Order: sequence, then C-alpha cells, then structure tokens
Amino acid sequence: MIRDRYNIIPTTMSLLTHVLVFGGLFVAFDFARPVQPTVPLAIEATLVTEADLPPPPVVKEPEPEPEPEPEPEPEPEPDNSEAERLQQEEEKRQADLRAEQERIRLQQDEDRKRREQEEADRKRRKEEETERLRAEAERKRLEDLERQRLENERLRREAEETEMRRRQQQEIEAEDKRLQALEADDMSRWVYALQQQIYRNFILPASAPIDLECVVDVRQVQGGTVTNVSIGRCNGDEAVRRAIEAAVFKASPLPQPDNPRIFERDLRITFKPEQ
Repeated sequence: MIRDRYNIIPTTMSLLTHVLVFGGLFVAFDFARPVQPTVPLAIEATLVTEADLPPPPVVKEPEPEPEPEPEPEPEPEPDNSEAERLQQEEEKRQADLRAEQERIRLQQDEDRKRREQEEADRKRRKEEETERLRAEAERKRLEDLERQRLENERLRREAEETEMRRRQQQEIEAEDKRLQALEADDMSRWVYALQQQIYRNFILPASAPIDLECVVDVRQVQGGTVTNVSIGRCNGDEAVRRAIEAAVFKASPLPQPDNPRIFERDLRITFKPEQ
C-alpha cells in the first residue's frame, strides 16, 4: 500500500469535487437568467411657432444606445479553506520539523562540546596524574639516592672506624706486648734481685738437700718492707723452712723494681739457692 505522507490524494480529490460543483452551479445560473425587455429612449422638446423658428434643421435620429450588457455575477470564490488548512498544517509541520532539527543540532553541538570538555578534562587529569606520579617517582628516587648515600656514608664511616679501631687495637696490642716484654724483663730482673738479696741472707742448714727448691710467698708494703712470709711447696725439712723465712726477713727492705708499674705487694718467689 502506498502511504500518502502529505495527503496529496485526498486534497486533489477534494479540489476536483469543488471544481465540478461550482462549474455545475455556474451553468445552471446562466440558463435560468430572464431576458430583459428593450427600454425605449425618451426625447424632451419645447413647442414654438414656426414664425419664430428658422426652418428646422434636419435632425438625425440618434442611434439607439446599445443595451448594456449585464455585469456578470462574480464567481464564487472556491473554498480553499481545506487546502489552506492543509498548507498551514504542512508549513507548521515543516516549521516544527526545522525547529526540531535545530533543537537536535543544538543538542548535538552541546553534547559534542560537553564530550570535548569531558575529554579535555580527562586528558588534563591524566596529565596531572602522570605528572604527579612522575614527581612522586622522582622524589622517591631522590630519597632512595639520598638514603643510599647516607647508608654508604655510614658504612664508610663504620668501616673507617672499624679499621681505625683495628689499627688502634693492633697498636695497643703491640704496645702491650712491648710493655709486657719490657715488664717481663723488668720483672725477671727484679725477681733475680730479690732472690740474690735473700740468698745472701740465707744460712744453709746441714739437713738441706742438694737440689733444694721451695716456693716462698712474700708480702711487702710500699718501700719493700716484708710483712709476712710463708713457705709453700718445699723439699726441705723444718729447719730449711725456718732458715728461708729468716733469710727473707733479713733481706727486708727488699729491693724495688726499676719500673714502678711492676711493683706487687704479694710475690711468689722460687727459692733455689746454688749449692
């Protein structure tokens, strides 16, 4: 079925119907009109005597005026209200269509601008986020570098301090060894001096064995004065022990060491006099 979108067919049929109706009315009116009678012409004149008047001129009878044709009645205007209404509706529809198209165009422009603005905002936010992440990464990188530098500096200082302490310890140990060696030498010389002074005051008993050897514990005060003597391990008899104690007391005050650092109040001396 053909869809008459603009109502052309009904409009055309309506116009043809109106034309046929008006044409029939006009023909009927023309045949029904009565024929008007001929109207005679009236002549107005004044009576005068023949003596007063010159011979009358020959008056030509005027020709009768032609009968005026009746004015044709105006044809009734065709009823175009339906066509005008349809035209107005079509114009309104077209205007509404244009208005709708304009509204749609404006809406599309607004939507396009909104999308462009949203896209610009999204890109801006993305760029800002990228810049923030880059700045954060750079800050973290710098912090890591600084932390690593500080850690390396700390390790370097610790290594230097460790190396320094090691060297100092080595120096201290070397000095201690040196001092110990010196003190050992000083101690050996002091002990030898103590033994010799005690030996000089020792009177060997007749009961003393040939390989006499005794351990003597001596307590002294500053200056070498002997305050106590005790005999420890000893292969001699009681007479030998009393002779050793007497020799130690006689040797008091004992000789002082050349190095004051090695002085000790309690001494343990191996008493082994030469036979």
